[in-house]
This record gives sequence, C-alpha cells and structure tokens, in this order.
Amino acid sequence: MNAQFNESFSQFTHQFAAAASRANRLALESAETVFGVQLKTFEKNIDATTAFFGELAETRDLDGYQNLWPKGLQVAKDNAERVVAASQEVFGLTLKTSEVLGQMAKSQFEAATEQAQATVAKVAKATKRSADRFNAPSS
Repeated sequence: MNAQFNESFSQFTHQFAAAASRANRLALESAETVFGVQLKTFEKNIDATTAFFGELAETRDLDGYQNLWPKGLQVAKDNAERVVAASQEVFGLTLKTSEVLGQMAKSQFEAATEQAQATVAKVAKATKRSADRFNAPSS
C-alpha cells in the first residue's frame, strides 16, 4: 500500500514539475515578445521625435517655427497612437498567455483527479477483496 502511495506521489510530482517547466517557458516567451513589442514602439517614437527635433534645430526664422508646429503635433499624435497600439497588442498577448496557462492548470487538475480516482478505485477493490477473504467461511 505504501509503495502504491509512493509511486503515485512520485508520478504526480514528476507531472507537476513538467507542467511548471512548461508554464515557466511560456511565461518567459510571452515576456520576451512583450518586451520586443514595447522596444520596437519606443524605437519608432524616438526616431520620429529625433527627426522632428533635428528639423526644429535647423529652423532659423519665425515662419519655420510656425510651419513646424503642426508637424510637432502630428509627431506627438503618431507617437501616442503607436503607444496605444502597442499597449493593445501587449494586452492581447498577455490574455492569450493567461488562457494557455489556465488551460494547462485545468488539464493538470483533471489529470490529477483522474489519477486519484483510479487509485481510490484500486484501493477500494483491494480492500473489498481483503474483506471478502477475511469474511469468507473457513472449510
């Protein structure tokens, strides 16, 4: 009986370690993707802002500054739109990762439940056989 318990516990521990490893790998891949999206957005925003400041530094008269004002607003708007789009993409990636992790947890619980039920059924059957032998009339 003790050997059955040890074997079941060992098998469950192995399954848990494998699931934890898969979950960690998935979380790391998700974090890497999120970081890449944010870095790409940051890079595009820096490039656009730097280009605008370059034009601003080269401007020498009042008309040039008046012409740059709408361009500066457009750069700020484009930067904000890129940040919002990146945030939405990050949210979507995070949601997908959470769904996959939830499915993994659900499947682990289902597998553990099935295994526990099988063990209980096995033990109940063995107990019934032992009880039947004990209660059997002796000849």
